[in-house]
Amino acid sequence: MKTVSLRLLSSLVLMAASFSASAGPNVVKALEIKGVFNEKVGPAPQCASSLGGKLAGHGETAEGTPVAFVGGDCFAQSGTTFTFSNGKFVLLYPNGDQIFANYGGQFVPTGAGTAYVMNGGTFTITGGTGTYARATGGGYLTGTEDLSNGAGTIGLSGRVYYKQK
Repeated sequence: MKTVSLRLLSSLVLMAASFSASAGPNVVKALEIKGVFNEKVGPAPQCASSLGGKLAGHGETAEGTPVAFVGGDCFAQSGTTFTFSNGKFVLLYPNGDQIFANYGGQFVPTGAGTAYVMNGGTFTITGGTGTYARATGGGYLTGTEDLSNGAGTIGLSGRVYYKQK
């Protein structure tokens, strides 16, 4: 019985070692994206404020690769500031790869009508598919939004960590 347990343990250790040895090296890549989006605001029972936004947009990476994204968040107003939280988005690449992320931040007024600018926006990568399966990382969000029509600009600046296949 002791021999069987020792053999099983040895086999498991060797399998784990060969699995990690066969995985490619870790890759750290800058994630820089500029794009545009449109957000629709409406009831969101899952949000503490009962208000949320659904957004869709497109843009391109610093290397010129086109990307699309969809997402949603909760938001709450405090005076003239809007805080968005519990956000989740999916970044879609033309080859089918995806990056999943959580995000949050604030929109503050610019003083020009209904134009707002993003303040303190951050994102955290939680996974993905294809090249980005089990990806991690994160960074900062910048951008603007016209609250009268939901049109906005967005910038992502950060890093993505993943295993090369």
